[in-house]
Amino acid sequence: MQEALTPYELNEKPIILVIDDTADNLALIANLLKPFYHVKVANSGEKGLAYIGNNVQQQPHLILLDILMPGLSGYDVLTQLKANEATQFIPVIFLTAMSNPEDEKKGLELGAVDYITKPISPPILFARIKTQLQNRSMAEFLRDRNVFLEHEIQKRTQEISAIKMVTILTMTSLAETRDTDTGAHISRTQHYVRLLAQHLQQHPRFASLLNEAMIQTLFLSAPLHDLGKIGIPDAILLKKGKLTPEEFEIMKTHSFLGYKAISKAEEQLQCQVDFLKIAKEIAYTHHEKWDGTGYPQGLKEDAIPLSGRLMAVADVYDALISRRIYKEQMAHTEAFNIMIQGRGSHFDPDILDAFVELEADFKMISMQFTD
Repeated sequence: MQEALTPYELNEKPIILVIDDTADNLALIANLLKPFYHVKVANSGEKGLAYIGNNVQQQPHLILLDILMPGLSGYDVLTQLKANEATQFIPVIFLTAMSNPEDEKKGLELGAVDYITKPISPPILFARIKTQLQNRSMAEFLRDRNVFLEHEIQKRTQEISAIKMVTILTMTSLAETRDTDTGAHISRTQHYVRLLAQHLQQHPRFASLLNEAMIQTLFLSAPLHDLGKIGIPDAILLKKGKLTPEEFEIMKTHSFLGYKAISKAEEQLQCQVDFLKIAKEIAYTHHEKWDGTGYPQGLKEDAIPLSGRLMAVADVYDALISRRIYKEQMAHTEAFNIMIQGRGSHFDPDILDAFVELEADFKMISMQFTD
């Protein structure tokens, strides 16, 4: 009989709750099990549930449950146990005089782990209990392991996110050392892009592209749009007057320089990273125009990546309302009117329409992140 013990024996005897409305059955089963288990008994379904509810910190490891009882039947008790997150994993073995296969089928479908018919055979009862306690022990081990793995995955995900943020902050800080006007501009354009993307989530043209993960990636990537300015000579980048045509051609190369710098970082990682992929798109294409007159590639309409089209609206609006070394800032109303004139020529019409609908929000962001 000693072989009926389970892995719990190393620390404590498992607790078995027997629920049966017949006193003789309770006495018989309790006497059989007491040498090997802590046995608790209840003579009704209601009392069995009450015992479990009153012993949340020391619940039974297994329940032997009769089906035919006054008040709550065994089926009712099992249904309530399975509906409760705190008790759903307690294994239940039906111990009943109901020998109809349909009754057994119903019990197993409700979630019982086993079904034993009376009169009981002690060796069979012990063997079934041992098996289910071992199964429970293994299931608990696997659940604990899954919780541990989920925690580790969450931890690694947080670490990866932190690495992303450090990468972005390092690269944007490097850009800011060359152009002191970019600090608040970076924050504003980042929030403009997210605002536009969230607004366009339900738009038929963009719904399949703008899920929450993509919007977060856009938000993370947006600060790198002007990274290439670190490669522009000071005489041009910091010039107070108007650039000459030759100087402007050099300034325009910052799109490719940003793309190249991010590509180099990606090569060092030896794998593709979503936010760097989008950052490359934004850096390389945010000066493209809807009508194909932009630079550096002269892309047109939907050939321009969505990330670049979103940044184009954010970047131009913010450039208009911001003071730069070569110009004074423009009032919101004047900038807004200029933006409208660019619908269908400079900007994707649908994205510009979203900008118009979000005018008040854009103005609020511009005031929140001031230079």
